[in-house]
Amino acid sequence: MAYLIGIDLGTSATKTVLFTEDGSVVASSSVEYPLYQPQNGYAEQEPADWWRAVVDSVSAVLFDSGVDKHDIKGIGISGQMHGLVMLDKNGEVLRRSIIWCDQRTAAECAEITERVGAKRLIEITANPALTGFTASKILWVRNHEPEIYAKCAKILLPKDYIRYKLTGEFATEVSDASGMQLLDVPGRCWSKEVLAALDIDEDMLGKVYESPEITGEITAEAAALTGLAEGTPVVGGAGDNAAAAIGCGIVREGSAFTTIGTSGVVFAHMDQPVIDLAGRVHTFCCAVPGKWHVMGVTQGAGLSLKWFRDNFCMSEIETALRMGVDPYYLMDKEAERIPVGANGLFYLPYLMGERTPHLDPNARGVFFGLSAIHTRSDMLRAVMEGVSYSLRDCLEVLREMGLDVSVMTACGGGGSSPLWRSMLADLYNCDVNTARSKEGPALGVALLAGVGAGIYSSVEQACDAVITYNKPQSPDPVKAARYEECYALFRKLYPALKESYAALGELIKG
Repeated sequence: MAYLIGIDLGTSATKTVLFTEDGSVVASSSVEYPLYQPQNGYAEQEPADWWRAVVDSVSAVLFDSGVDKHDIKGIGISGQMHGLVMLDKNGEVLRRSIIWCDQRTAAECAEITERVGAKRLIEITANPALTGFTASKILWVRNHEPEIYAKCAKILLPKDYIRYKLTGEFATEVSDASGMQLLDVPGRCWSKEVLAALDIDEDMLGKVYESPEITGEITAEAAALTGLAEGTPVVGGAGDNAAAAIGCGIVREGSAFTTIGTSGVVFAHMDQPVIDLAGRVHTFCCAVPGKWHVMGVTQGAGLSLKWFRDNFCMSEIETALRMGVDPYYLMDKEAERIPVGANGLFYLPYLMGERTPHLDPNARGVFFGLSAIHTRSDMLRAVMEGVSYSLRDCLEVLREMGLDVSVMTACGGGGSSPLWRSMLADLYNCDVNTARSKEGPALGVALLAGVGAGIYSSVEQACDAVITYNKPQSPDPVKAARYEECYALFRKLYPALKESYAALGELIKG
């Protein structure tokens, strides 16, 4: 029996899963670590914490499973994207990693746009300069910590630092590298033009691979720490959403997924790169060699429901604890009692500003239409619908770009909610599937490892062999028609508030 390991380096924890070659879970382990916020808008983590979590979780799955380490044929790594890891000439970490949600780099984004040109930047990197991306973080360190930048010999992404610790190789792969804003996304290689404009030495960056390619092998030192066999191959892996796409079987034109985690993503596979010149969505290389994906992001998806739960659902939390169920299960049942449209109540889920389609950091959450007839249950339903409307906004941009999405899969925490899936089916007006496996990114990179190890002939064949689906949620024609009316009004709310959002931003600064 052949086995594969998927390592998923998340923001709150690293999860390592050991699979059989047919995708069955043999053992799983998750290890958490802290997030540091030294100032408002800053977000950092210690790469040493990630490495410790990998060592501990890999060791745990090997111990718990009893599997012979020599039967593990490949390892794939998924990870949070965009984080900056800086190493000196000895391979030692120079500072904490500035991670994806850090917002300190607005001035550096303006600098990048000026140096490269707004239009040219989107043509090459497929995206406007964004505070979340890695390039602006590199410039921030150069501008604010020149003594650290002067010592920097190598720049890696979070999961690629783990690769370095496992294999000794400085490498990345196309899906994660796409989010650095240094990659020629259509060309799938580092952009010499952007690097020259930003005065960044290409030698500081790792070699770029396709996601299923073998990038190195487990070293003797890593083997001693983890229990893995020396020489076990490690493939390129993928950024978190690209890995989740493989884990859900989204590997062909016309297929897409929606994930509702803290943020929400609508992700579609493409055979050819299509770029939104307005920069409202991300176009990246995907984990299928020679293919791409596009994704829209709504910042406050599951975050909105968590915010509502933590502030207004104490009774559900207490009841769920007594019943031994998830509070979200009870909240679903409560929201189900409210009709489509939440009795005329709307919610704008912009708790953290908004990405797609508005590109507005000043946007904030709003309840619109609140009256004396409304109850807490109406507000709960409105929150779930508001997130769904915002995800429909993402899908509409993809449709404007000419993408025909005929198959939609739901994943993430919100995807486990039957009510939320029914809202998406009605708003998207298409069937919404769920994959039977809940392992998402970890399964995705394990399948990539299987391709690299020769167990599967291609990424598509791996997904065909392993990924299966539950019965899809189909749209209800009556509810879908009502949602179209509600969505038309929802789309008018942000434009009506745009100037007020800007004024609120200035008021808060003052």
